[in-house]
Amino acid sequence: MIPDLAHAVALLQAGELVAFPTETVYGLGADAANPLAVAKIFAAKGRPADHPLIVHLPGAGHLDQWAHDIPLAAWELAEAFWPGPLTLILKRAPGVPDAVTGGQDTVGVRVPAHPLALELLRAYAQAGGGAQGWCGIAAPSANRFGRISPTEAAHVREELGSSVALVLDGGACPVGIESTIIDLSGDPALPPGLLRPGHITPGQIECVLGILPEMRVAGEGREGRDTPRVSGSLNAHYAPTTPMRLIDPARLLDFINALRHSGRRCGVLCHTQPPHAGMPHVWRMLPADPEGYARGLYAALRALDQAGTDLIVVENIPLSAAWLAVADRLQRAACGAGAA
Repeated sequence: MIPDLAHAVALLQAGELVAFPTETVYGLGADAANPLAVAKIFAAKGRPADHPLIVHLPGAGHLDQWAHDIPLAAWELAEAFWPGPLTLILKRAPGVPDAVTGGQDTVGVRVPAHPLALELLRAYAQAGGGAQGWCGIAAPSANRFGRISPTEAAHVREELGSSVALVLDGGACPVGIESTIIDLSGDPALPPGLLRPGHITPGQIECVLGILPEMRVAGEGREGRDTPRVSGSLNAHYAPTTPMRLIDPARLLDFINALRHSGRRCGVLCHTQPPHAGMPHVWRMLPADPEGYARGLYAALRALDQAGTDLIVVENIPLSAAWLAVADRLQRAACGAGAA
């Protein structure tokens, strides 16, 4: 085992926080079976205590520790997409701490695809895991609650500083936005619920299960039951501190020009063509395909947020199913941007 991994395992077993890369974003990890360790996540992030966390596992073989009454659909999706950016919401097993589930009767679990994350999880399991010998690391995004998720180790250090005992640097995250969340905790006769879109698309889920997941709003009631609360489901999330506006491509240059004439400084995030020279004070251009755009989104928003402008202007993306996950993140970011 490499020294940093051995140190990370020892810290986790001692109840400390370790940030590590996943294929989606960097996670702020703690022993998921240790409520005192999990409480440090909430303190470091400033996260409300009723917001559930996702438990990261070394492999699907550990699923029975954390969930029970696991439906066939869960095993099918795990076989198809794990390791990978898919979180499953299942009925929690007895003994899973309320601190992880937000007091709900469900738990979110996934197996990340990043090689360093998998090495950490497997080394953790080999060393005996955490409390009760359970092998799961609770790990929301390693940033202040509601703010832009980190996709590089430097982002974690900027956001959380000394509140994290160790940051494992695995480079830039290759997916760049959070995992797809599918709810399988309800009536198996009903379609699975899509609680958060991500890199794994509804069409890919349908190819495995033979049924298209149904878009649901986390925390709202449906047919006599509450849809579980999950990470990243608030209307305002993933947000810069600078106010942010989404503008249609046809209006983009006129909008930027009007800002310039009013004396307001703006940063621009675009994907079709860069603005005319000198119009915005700073700009970033992302690829015009949804996967490339997602990969660079949070780093670009973070750079624009730190540029000292009055407004971040984002060129609206295409209205298509392929852009669903990116659209979700942009809408939540714009809603939360500039909030105290």
